[in-house]
Amino acid sequence: MTHSTARRWIAGCALAASVFLLASCTSSAGDGEPAKTPSTPASSSSRAADGSAEKRLTEKAQTALAAVQTGQMVEAGAERLTDGIHTEPSLQAGKTYELKLVCVGHGTAQLSFNPAGTGTSAKVPCDQSVFRQRISAGKQIHIDVDATPGSNGVIAWEIDSI
Repeated sequence: MTHSTARRWIAGCALAASVFLLASCTSSAGDGEPAKTPSTPASSSSRAADGSAEKRLTEKAQTALAAVQTGQMVEAGAERLTDGIHTEPSLQAGKTYELKLVCVGHGTAQLSFNPAGTGTSAKVPCDQSVFRQRISAGKQIHIDVDATPGSNGVIAWEIDSI
């Protein structure tokens, strides 16, 4: 076999392997027919729709918070309600702050504090209203906001010094 014949043979094998691999990737259940519905594009477009809906909910919640600015912002954020808020803000002991929450979506969120005397536990409705509560900082506080069963949406929060 000459050098050019070997190249042709290798190129032919590579072409045959490519055709075989392409056919096996596009068939459904190995019947030689093209797959009717590819799973990847549908799931990625579904995720994109979920992402844009989440973005709209986040914008609504943040707009509601911005409309009620009360003092110097110390800490803020927005999370999926199913992820919740779990923060240990750096606050000065003995100083009073205002915690604001806005939940946009469906259901309610449960607010709790540790230590318990820092603030009052409460249920926050996911109706785009601004929930406000004064908190007094001690040594270290932990604020949790969790979705109640069946709730979903976005929760935005802000802590202002007052």
